[in-house]
Amino acid sequence: MNSYCLIMAGGNGERLWPVSRSSKPKQFLDLFGRGRTFLQQTYDRISRFMPKDKIFVSTNVQYLHLVHEQLPFVDDFHILEEPVRRGTLAAVAWASAFISRMSEDACLLVTPSDHLIFDESAYEEDILEGLEFASKERAMMVMGIRPTCPDTAYGYIQKGDSTEMPRITRLKTFTEKPQKEFAEIFMKEEDFLWNVGIHIFPVRSMLDLLYETVPEYQAEIPRMIEAAESDTGQLVPEFFEVLPNLSLDADFLEHAGRVFVLEGRFGWADLGTWSSLHDYILGDAKGNVLLDTQGHLYDCEDTVIRLPKGRQAVVKGLKGYVVAEEGEFLMICPTEDVATMRKMHTDAKFS
Repeated sequence: MNSYCLIMAGGNGERLWPVSRSSKPKQFLDLFGRGRTFLQQTYDRISRFMPKDKIFVSTNVQYLHLVHEQLPFVDDFHILEEPVRRGTLAAVAWASAFISRMSEDACLLVTPSDHLIFDESAYEEDILEGLEFASKERAMMVMGIRPTCPDTAYGYIQKGDSTEMPRITRLKTFTEKPQKEFAEIFMKEEDFLWNVGIHIFPVRSMLDLLYETVPEYQAEIPRMIEAAESDTGQLVPEFFEVLPNLSLDADFLEHAGRVFVLEGRFGWADLGTWSSLHDYILGDAKGNVLLDTQGHLYDCEDTVIRLPKGRQAVVKGLKGYVVAEEGEFLMICPTEDVATMRKMHTDAKFS
């Protein structure tokens, strides 16, 4: 099986502000004090079953120094630069063109760099099963996990017709971050899964499908393939600037036709919000979570605290709050009040 991997590390996620910022987003952080950032843990996980010379990292130009710092053994050839932000589809398209130059029958695993995986053995088994199916069937595949709660911060995949493989079905629909009432309905239905952002496909099939279904790519696919003859994956900004800003899932695969879903068994969390950190990280008996932080809590419940190294928290009477400090900002806000957190972030950015 001729398999490659693309680790997506170009996002500027700021939902965990002020700890995660555009200058150093979540994938480059060690939130739990494990000694490895999310990016490093993702690379470690993949390299257990895939040769390192077949693992590539896609990142925005502003994060090149962080990738080099955290993965110093990865050379320039294996880092695919995104000069400007054009959505996940552009990054995946360029990686498909670049890898196809080495092997036209390559099958590519695309994975986020900032997620939490609970069972790495099951993860490896599921990924290898997906690679085998996609390679054999020349098919596009997305991976989903059965929901454990009606979370509105996640996208949902609806399974369609079954196949001969017990955990593989055809894709029916994508729903991006539904309203609470719809998430509750999806939770009760057997055919909805969380979209974990993992994709598997033959690179040639991806390029052919892009050429056939996205008009803006008809001129750019040949240019990409020509550019892939260069020695590195770095591009001039003009190349990406002409591409539409599209997502791989909702803007492309949902309308692509023959796409399959593999239901994973490995346990997963995005940890994209302070609320999700509280929900998925084991806290004390009262639900308090100290993220790589020392502290003394009195009469506190369901509170998340993350302070810089060398600082301790001494807190009394907080219930359902997040206390997060990084650099010049200290944020104290109800954990579930995402709208206010977003406003705080915006106000602080422009103050």
